[in-house]
Amino acid sequence: MPKLKIEDLDKISQKVRKTTLLREGAGRAKITVHMGTCGIAAGARGIMNALLDEFDKKNIEDVILTSSGCAGLCSREPMATIELKDEAPVKYVDLTPEKIREILAEHVIGGKVISKYALAKGSERVS
Repeated sequence: MPKLKIEDLDKISQKVRKTTLLREGAGRAKITVHMGTCGIAAGARGIMNALLDEFDKKNIEDVILTSSGCAGLCSREPMATIELKDEAPVKYVDLTPEKIREILAEHVIGGKVISKYALAKGSERVS
């Protein structure tokens, strides 16, 4: 295993800081890329990489990017869930890197849901 450099530690520290923001409620949005086996096979890594690239290009620091397992609808992968603060989550399906960039710009940054890519709005959690 290669030795860690100071730059590597800085990157790890920044990643942990961003994750902590969500737990403390400071993030204004959360993007969850569903990366179960079916999602990965359908291209979820490309979705995650496109988001990471956009986060770096646009210096996005107040949006939490995370992953989860299968969302239960394998035929519609790759999928991502967008949660803006104080709004119902929106599940997007059949994604491509181009679509997720558009969703990031229009929905996450602009606040406008892109209906043509959305499967559902609301939480599937049972209270």
